[in-house]
Amino acid sequence: METVIKQTAGIDCGCKELVVSFGQLYINGNFYCRNTKAFANTTKGFDELVQWITTMHDEDTLVHYVMEATGVYHERLAYHLVANGYYVSIALPNKVNAFAKTCSSKKQDDCQASKVLAEFGCLKQLDAWQPPHVLYVSLKQLTREKHQLQQELTLIHNQHHAEETKAITSLSSIKRMKARSKLLGKQIAEVEKEIVSLINKEESIKERIDNVCTIPGVGLQTVVTVIAETNGFNLVRNSRQLVSYAGLDIIQKISGTSVRGRAHISKRGNPHLRHCLYFPAFTAVKYNLPLQNLHNRIVEKQAIKMKGYVAVQRKLLMLIYTLWKKNEPYQLPIKFLEQPVEAALTELD
Repeated sequence: METVIKQTAGIDCGCKELVVSFGQLYINGNFYCRNTKAFANTTKGFDELVQWITTMHDEDTLVHYVMEATGVYHERLAYHLVANGYYVSIALPNKVNAFAKTCSSKKQDDCQASKVLAEFGCLKQLDAWQPPHVLYVSLKQLTREKHQLQQELTLIHNQHHAEETKAITSLSSIKRMKARSKLLGKQIAEVEKEIVSLINKEESIKERIDNVCTIPGVGLQTVVTVIAETNGFNLVRNSRQLVSYAGLDIIQKISGTSVRGRAHISKRGNPHLRHCLYFPAFTAVKYNLPLQNLHNRIVEKQAIKMKGYVAVQRKLLMLIYTLWKKNEPYQLPIKFLEQPVEAALTELD
């Protein structure tokens, strides 16, 4: 009998059902899926899942539970497994989808998805997932709620303007729009107040946020959104990984002498990070000399202003990450401190 060197339970998580495939990787490099079974997405189903795995697993090898980060259906199972001391990894869907294309079977259903996850977990080195800090979970919910409320408020304002500009207006509709606008404004203020209240309860995190907020152009809401979406940079190893997670990494297709694609950002990442850095980039270009210099150099080279602002967004994200890790306030680079502001501005003109 071949020696088992790795074994995984690939779990395809649905609203009411968990489809689980148990696979093992042998010392000769072969992967074998032992069995597949469905369980209820409930606490009772979680216990039955673990019991089912124990009937097949090799006792000398750790069982690795692997699932996709799709929606919220995987969260209760992940928390349950980690609380009971099991090794859990949550894989990004784009990586799993890319791996699935290399598999021999082209079938697409829950059963095949769980088998792909089991094989993916066996052949790849995945980080162990740890539950995020309760504060970051709360802040993520609040910042996303605020963003949604602001979008709704903008929509109501636009509808209000259109209704007032029409030849024949409806006074009752305008009245209701004003009432909704007032309610949304009140709810946004409540969310902002709750965010500040949560931060003030954690002195160590508040200190780091205050240091990051010293970056010209970066405010409290921007910093809170970034740390909430990245779980306080818990699993971020370096700035390049962070930039990729935000979808601000540069991709370009080049092949031979005929294919020369235009370089552009991938946008294959967290859209909330890109959104929260959009307006701070404009402010930073106006008040932050190094970033203004960066923007001007790119615009001079590319002749496209938005490319300069995207580069500033990348730089702001990396600055936030660096200052958060070092727990230090922002300082201008030495070359900008050695000359007066007037000289620096003349240089950039």
